[in-house]
Amino acid sequence: MTKPIEIVISQGRVGDRTTGALPGALRAGRALSRMLDIEARVVGTPAPAQEDDWSECLPAAAETLHALRDAVRDAFDRDATPVLATNTCGASIGTLPTVAQRFPEAVVLWIDAHGDFNTPATTASGYLGGMVVSAACGLWDSGHGAGLNPAQVVIVGGRDIDPDERMLLDQHGVIVLSPDESSPERIAEIVAGRDVWIHVDWDVLEPGYIPAAYRVDAGLLPHQIDAIFAALDPARVLGVELAEFEDGDQGIPSHLSVELILETFQALRLGVPRG
Repeated sequence: MTKPIEIVISQGRVGDRTTGALPGALRAGRALSRMLDIEARVVGTPAPAQEDDWSECLPAAAETLHALRDAVRDAFDRDATPVLATNTCGASIGTLPTVAQRFPEAVVLWIDAHGDFNTPATTASGYLGGMVVSAACGLWDSGHGAGLNPAQVVIVGGRDIDPDERMLLDQHGVIVLSPDESSPERIAEIVAGRDVWIHVDWDVLEPGYIPAAYRVDAGLLPHQIDAIFAALDPARVLGVELAEFEDGDQGIPSHLSVELILETFQALRLGVPRG
């Protein structure tokens, strides 16, 4: 027996500052839908990217964030595994509180070059996506809930972290693994058989594989993400978010990026019957 998979595609702007994230989420989500032969649930209405502050884009994204929350909640109600193709990390403001509420002991693997643990008091850029995990952990009030235990968050592949953000991560007991420390064995040791919610921002990879808006050198390689996924028990994976694919950026053909996204996702072995 296997749990069914439900695919959710985010198409509402959630702090997007680049033009490729919304079409990237749509392209990746549709490819997942075709591969798995599952009709996707599309939420949100696209809006142009702009360089606004978190305090402006957060209220504007309320409808999309509520819809993402409901999509994850509905999947859990049906004992299904939600798989989300999202435009920005900011979309997780709508999902993480529901995960924390339904599965308070779950580990969140935040696979990202960044910690996304800034707050309105520490952010230098005002970028909403850089404050997602801290909001879910209750360090500031996003208006969309909290409840995530920071001691159950693991930043995988983190290497571009602001000094004040690093202090917050350390103070609240978040585990931060550099790319060199992000081995399948280490992550399996931390997870220790618990349920897992997985978030992937493609900037965790070494630039040149899957284009992302905020590139950071010295990242993980695709086969390393595959190995991490393969080390997890698929029966313990509560859901997956695949975020920040910049469609057609950096001169990388879109079809090659999508093929790599699909290959990486397949390493989780979701939907494979287990005896």
